[in-house]
Amino acid sequence: MLTNKPIGIFDSGYGGLTVFRSIFEELPQYDYVYLGDTARAPYGNRSFQSIHQYTWECVQWLFDQGCPLVILACNTASAKALRTIQQRDLLNEDPAKRVLGVIRPTAEVIGNYTQTKHIGVLGTKGTVQSESYLIEIEHFFPDVKVYQQACPLWVPLIENAEHNKPGADYFVKRYLDQILAQSPNIDTLLLACTHYPLLIDKIKAYLPAHIQTVPQGDIVAKSLVDYLHRHPQMEQSLTRGNTQQFFTTTDDTADFDQNAAMFFGAPVKSGFAEVKC
Repeated sequence: MLTNKPIGIFDSGYGGLTVFRSIFEELPQYDYVYLGDTARAPYGNRSFQSIHQYTWECVQWLFDQGCPLVILACNTASAKALRTIQQRDLLNEDPAKRVLGVIRPTAEVIGNYTQTKHIGVLGTKGTVQSESYLIEIEHFFPDVKVYQQACPLWVPLIENAEHNKPGADYFVKRYLDQILAQSPNIDTLLLACTHYPLLIDKIKAYLPAHIQTVPQGDIVAKSLVDYLHRHPQMEQSLTRGNTQQFFTTTDDTADFDQNAAMFFGAPVKSGFAEVKC
């Protein structure tokens, strides 16, 4: 019988650790379990069906660890799997369990960042093709014009630890030039992939001074604070042990730990998660 009720944090690999770091800094009192599906990453170019299947399997694994609340700290999973999980899959689970994503909380506030009402969204191919940000931002800020740019080479650069090397500059500038060419009025760029904060210094170096870059970590963390305030029953069910557990679906946990520390900003010691397929 599991007694801990941690918050589950899921990502297809490592990127969600940037969101987890912000959440833990904002809400350090709770217990947490992080799961990275590194054995099947990256998700960005996979089909809706595959991403939903993989994400739901990982969410169920986190439920099995006692998590009543799971955060999909992955834009691709949030774009391609969250709606089906919320509207269909959870009906067969404990009705008290919840799964939240990163797109809606970001869309709820991103319009407040822009003065020109022109926003650029940088994401994976899967996130861009889903048009989730176009739909969600339109809902909250109908007067804001949104432009999108897929950056398919950024995640491989980061996960191969090439993002701080000179060779990465070409690909950073390439995608920035493409998004800025869509409108001269863009004054805000949303990093709609949780990997991209690791490129933020290079990104800023190729942007005019008036364009701001917005990562998601702090936005999602503050949204979770608000969610728990509005849902006291969920908040009271969570255990408070100030613990962090990390798991990966690949059996090479040492490799995961080395890469994860780069994203989390602190040493990571993980375990192997055998996710049912």
